[in-house]
Amino acid sequence: MSARRTPTYDDRSITSLKGADRVRKRPAVMFGSDGLEGCEHAFFEILSNAVDEAREGYGDKIIVTAFADHSIEVEDFGRGVPLGYNEREQRYNWELIFCELYAGGKYNNNETGSAYEFSLGLNGLGACATQYASEYMEVQSVSNGVISEISFKRGEAASELRQRPADKRGKKSGTTIRWKPDREVFTDINIPREYYRTTLLKQAVVNAGLRFIFKWQKEDGSFDSEEFYYENGIYDYISEIVGEEDVIAPPVLWSFEAVGRDRQDKDDYKLKAQIAFAVSNRVNMLEYYHNSSFLEHGGSPDRAVRTAFTYAVDNYLKNNGKYTKNESRITFADIEDCLVLVTNSYSTQTSYENQTKKAISNKFIAEAMTNFLKEQLEVYFAENKQYAEAITGQVLINKRSREQAESARITLKKKLTGSMDVASRVDKFVACRSKDPQIRELYIVEGDSALTSCKLARNAEFQAIIPVRGKTLNCMKSTYDKIFKSEIITDLLKVIGCGVEIKAKGRHNNEFDYSALRWSKIIICTDADEDGFQIRTLILTMFYRLLPTLIDKGHVYIAESPLYEITERTKEERTYFAYNETEKIDIISKLDAAGIKYTLQRSKGLGENEPEMMWQTTMNPQTRRLIRVSPADAAETLRIFETLLGDDLPARKVFITENGHRYLAKADI
Repeated sequence: MSARRTPTYDDRSITSLKGADRVRKRPAVMFGSDGLEGCEHAFFEILSNAVDEAREGYGDKIIVTAFADHSIEVEDFGRGVPLGYNEREQRYNWELIFCELYAGGKYNNNETGSAYEFSLGLNGLGACATQYASEYMEVQSVSNGVISEISFKRGEAASELRQRPADKRGKKSGTTIRWKPDREVFTDINIPREYYRTTLLKQAVVNAGLRFIFKWQKEDGSFDSEEFYYENGIYDYISEIVGEEDVIAPPVLWSFEAVGRDRQDKDDYKLKAQIAFAVSNRVNMLEYYHNSSFLEHGGSPDRAVRTAFTYAVDNYLKNNGKYTKNESRITFADIEDCLVLVTNSYSTQTSYENQTKKAISNKFIAEAMTNFLKEQLEVYFAENKQYAEAITGQVLINKRSREQAESARITLKKKLTGSMDVASRVDKFVACRSKDPQIRELYIVEGDSALTSCKLARNAEFQAIIPVRGKTLNCMKSTYDKIFKSEIITDLLKVIGCGVEIKAKGRHNNEFDYSALRWSKIIICTDADEDGFQIRTLILTMFYRLLPTLIDKGHVYIAESPLYEITERTKEERTYFAYNETEKIDIISKLDAAGIKYTLQRSKGLGENEPEMMWQTTMNPQTRRLIRVSPADAAETLRIFETLLGDDLPARKVFITENGHRYLAKADI
């Protein structure tokens, strides 16, 4: 046994991190992570300074360049960051901005005459923290006819401040910063292209009229270039998201300003905010921004939206007698299913949850936005009766759909839980011997006769069979309650074993467990006639609505049945199977060329086939033909089924007009 350590812990044991080590040795404290997310946040700190300049009216574009060596450049056209000597602080400003935490020009933003009124960066950490976390950083500032330059390396100044007259024909003012995140600080510096695109798009959304140009260097040294620009900010963004289809209420934009405080003993601060929203049957989205920072976790604006919208919609439903007797009230979840909303707010004082700025906690902002939205929604509903009826009607549909889905989930859970002895719970289910879901196959067959034929033909080690008895329910148009009263469907779900994906508008339940799937392949096996095609379509529709993940992951197959049997009239009596007309013609041509007589007949139904034929054509993994069902296949099946059997009569007429001639030759007329 090794000797027990007895380290000394005394007055000399306490140390402090100094200078760049405050960031380089603990980057997660500053950036929220020492991985890629932290590296991305370091970039955003520099970008936010450029955005603050533009928002104050200095510059109308920002250029971001991502180089192939993972270095980054941000160029703005603002006033130029002051780098010269600061008489008040008795230090150079480049030291304060890039080498001193908690230094900057935004601490007095709540005062009249400040350089920044509404600012994204208020803590004085960003530029310095990013510089400390860089392998190198080069800064160029153009201001008052002077170009000022300085460079850094791993947190320390690598040059003197250099200044020279600016070229009169060149850039008038602005700041350009190029740096490379340090691999000694971050575990990953490979910021993906999509992160830059998403970030710049969001900044364009909340900074109306500000143009963002993104350049991405390719391996050959050339650059791809992209622009992000929204002339009318969040209103244009909302309009783009909802489009023109399935819009229940078109986009609206509201703005307000307010002054208040979070506590009585605190100073007043300014708030200005924009809210844009629309209601759609196709998309839903909630996004919150404060001082240009995307609030991933919302905070105060999210609380305001939830409170105000729930209050306004519930009030309208109550006052207009829309609830049925004893019906439960709507929740915000029912509104969220069809709401597309963006808030864009600014304040001169902001309480962020942390330096990563993913949520704000200002009490006054929450109260001011709540009161404003309540008042605006009341007026909006009164002045726009048509939209009020459409919005609240859709919310009621969402609520009732959610409640129905929850009821169905509970009912289904009761039906599918209990004993795991599937054979004893499902009538006429024929199990296989193997317990390994990686090799087991489930055949869904058409009726008892096909069950018998397949049972005699199968490999009992890994192939199980369940028959579809009677008329299969059309799951496309049926309610969940009706679906789960169908014994055929509940038996299938019991045997499949992984539960079901019940979808209330916009969300799924949690009763689906992919890991509990008992089969590697689920094979739909029906006759190659009209009845067989209809049954196949109905079963596919069930999978598409109730178990789409099994289609997505490639577990659902169709067993292709031969259309023709061609048997040689020879001593060997060899039989060939043709699965389509082309194959039939090809086989017959070869036999004719060889001078072999043959017998041609349509294939029998599955229930009439001999076991040997069933094994060869349908069940033998070496010779059978299986068609894997893709999501696109299922969607097209559903579309055709909806056209032929749904409620859209005009669409059905168009289909018949365009395709009816194909079937006239087969008609008995």
